[in-house]
Amino acid sequence: FFRALCLCHTVQVKDDDSVDGLKKNQLSRRSCIYISSSPDEVALVEGIQRLGYTYLRLKDNFMEILNQENNRFELLEVLSFDSVRRRMSVIVKSSTGDIFLFCKGADSSIFPRVKEGKIDQIRSRVERNAVEGLRTLCVAYKKLTAEEYSNAQKLLQNAKLALQDREKKLAEVYEKIERDFILLGATAVEDRLQEKAADTIEALQKAGIKVWVLTGDKMETAAATCYACKLFRRNTQILELTTKKIEEQSLHDVLFDLSKTVLRHSGSLTRDTFSGLSTDMQDYGLIIDGAALSLIMKPRQDGSSSNYRELFLEICRNCSAVLCCRMAPLQKAQIVKLIKLSKEHPITLAIGDGANDVSMILEAHVGIGIIGKEGRQAARNSDYAIPKFKHLKKMLLVHGHFYYVRISELVQYFFYKNVCFIFPQFLYQFFCGFSQQTLYDTAYLTLYNISFTSLPILLYGLMEQHVSADTLKREPSLYRDVAKNALLRWRAFIYWTFLGVFDAVVFFFGAYFLFENTIVTSNGQMFGNWTFGTLVFTVLVFTVTLKLALDTHYWTWINHFMIWGSLVFYIIFSLLWGGIIWPFLNYQRMYYVFMQMLSSGPAWLGIILLITVSLLPDVLKKVLCRQLWPTATERIQNASRHCQEHISEFTPLACLKSPRYRSSDCSSSPARRSNSHSKKMMFTHWRGVDYSVLPSVFGYSNKHCRSSAGYHYSGSGLETSV
Repeated sequence: FFRALCLCHTVQVKDDDSVDGLKKNQLSRRSCIYISSSPDEVALVEGIQRLGYTYLRLKDNFMEILNQENNRFELLEVLSFDSVRRRMSVIVKSSTGDIFLFCKGADSSIFPRVKEGKIDQIRSRVERNAVEGLRTLCVAYKKLTAEEYSNAQKLLQNAKLALQDREKKLAEVYEKIERDFILLGATAVEDRLQEKAADTIEALQKAGIKVWVLTGDKMETAAATCYACKLFRRNTQILELTTKKIEEQSLHDVLFDLSKTVLRHSGSLTRDTFSGLSTDMQDYGLIIDGAALSLIMKPRQDGSSSNYRELFLEICRNCSAVLCCRMAPLQKAQIVKLIKLSKEHPITLAIGDGANDVSMILEAHVGIGIIGKEGRQAARNSDYAIPKFKHLKKMLLVHGHFYYVRISELVQYFFYKNVCFIFPQFLYQFFCGFSQQTLYDTAYLTLYNISFTSLPILLYGLMEQHVSADTLKREPSLYRDVAKNALLRWRAFIYWTFLGVFDAVVFFFGAYFLFENTIVTSNGQMFGNWTFGTLVFTVLVFTVTLKLALDTHYWTWINHFMIWGSLVFYIIFSLLWGGIIWPFLNYQRMYYVFMQMLSSGPAWLGIILLITVSLLPDVLKKVLCRQLWPTATERIQNASRHCQEHISEFTPLACLKSPRYRSSDCSSSPARRSNSHSKKMMFTHWRGVDYSVLPSVFGYSNKHCRSSAGYHYSGSGLETSV
């Protein structure tokens, strides 16, 4: 058994003490470093080394082993591992001339090819290790005669030299050689979860993101891992769609039984439309293996796609989590493609750390690779690469949230400010005899999008934070406010379009009716064509800039400099452009126009009045929506303001999330407080509901300090200092 583990691998030995910059020799205190594409192989070789069997090196096609005495084995053939066979083998020749074939692989691929050994004892041990969450491998061997090896060598040589269907022919030869084994034993390797992996998955589920696990591990191992990472909970009812159940019943019956079980409750439960979590805590978790998935994805004999796919997707929609085990890499990609092409057309994200995850990463809309012990293949084929799984939480819930808000505002603001810019020019054509006379001066036409309004929105797209990063990490549910492209839907687009048209009409007709047939200068002169256009343009620049200032929540000195600096730059440019005789211009139509406009009192009044009227609908909409139909993000913003103004450090956060957290007499609470009273509070958690009892000296009503589990997600993450 030890000899098999020392020989059946593809580990390379490195004498240098630095691998990828890490001084492993100082940590492990070994004389050699083992490198392999699979960390499991390294773990097995290092484990056997502790038991007295040390793999030294592969030199001149001879594998050297150090135990009680030095042994040399000639490496004859390597039958490489692949995800379909789920095993690998080596053929070696000992110093005595005996030829052995050592094989290790998944229990599902080894046990059917074994003819003798302690099969039942090893199988029960493998199942016990799998339930404990360990990754198991079975080890077997057989002794080859010279004639059997000669025949096997010829078959391998012919398959390797084949010009067509080489992989298929090699697989057939491997199948002929790898049979009639003697079972030696099994190994179990602990594959620990990365730190904060469970917290990350829990946060993603609270954010409304459905999490599926696609793995090649054994079902028991994968299920134990899912419980450890909180994908499955203690109250989760597990539904199995595995080969074992399909053997007992037909696939049709199993699918319809699962469908009845899930859909029977879906009508009575208030199920979350995003994450599938129900409010009365009855959740389902589906486990499916690769063989069952193959039957579901298999097309009918008439060539049409199977209707089992839709039934399978319907079951998955009503499950809070799905575990796909014993998956080949191509099956992982099939699952992702199946979800992508479903009727909801969801956005899919695949994250993996090994070469077997590459096909899944490439198939998803967004691919993320983890740089770890499994190599760099996943990271090289991904859109983003991260060092730890826990970074996915900040990447999605913080940076993803921020940049979606920024990009959606940037796109719609650009459309809005150009509607405001062009629509008055369109209206002007009805009053100039369709002569193609421009309303604005050519300098204003050129610099509007280049200088006057470009920098504020550019800075907004880089720096805006409508809530703090800590709040987004602490409250994953805020991600639901931007889910399903909420800020770039038709409703939001129509609102921005309406606002742009309304403002443009106010700019043009407001200036037109205010100064029609009216003497507006001190010497009795009327405004001319260019003065009218300059007035409209001035109102336009100030309105669109102040609109962005109203939408900005995160103010820094750079924001102030860009927003107010853009307005100051416009005024300075207009004064220079209209106050100097430019020798290189053949005409001076804007000479003294801007200063003449500013010398008029009615012009000042008109500018202020038109800016106010233009911004009024947006201000009213923000106030009414925030008070009557606030989103979760706006509730957090309001709570943070109230927290800074009124709430003491003893107030539980559960109270802050409720819009009615203060009693009617809370306004008089500061006067009722007294330093002579000790500030005490009782904060309890019972059946998913947070209660707090505040003394009367605080002026808060106890009946209002209660938070619903449905809204606060079972009180998870609510903390207060006591």
